[in-house]
Amino acid sequence: MNSDYLIKMANEIAGFYEAWPDGELARKEIADHLSRFWDVRMRRQIIEHVEQRQGNGLKPLAIEAVRHLAVR
Repeated sequence: MNSDYLIKMANEIAGFYEAWPDGELARKEIADHLSRFWDVRMRRQIIEHVEQRQGNGLKPLAIEAVRHLAVR
């Protein structure tokens, strides 16, 4: 899948949770969403993007969530 599209989707998800007062819970909820609704190939690709490109283009909250997802 196109990395730009995955970045856009991850940022949209993170954008929803940015207003949450509990950043830790927001990060967990984003990671849970990616785990539940993204295909394993999509998750693998976004994790690789964060690991290889430091999450270039992703919102900071999305990067944190992907890192959390990677250690599961």
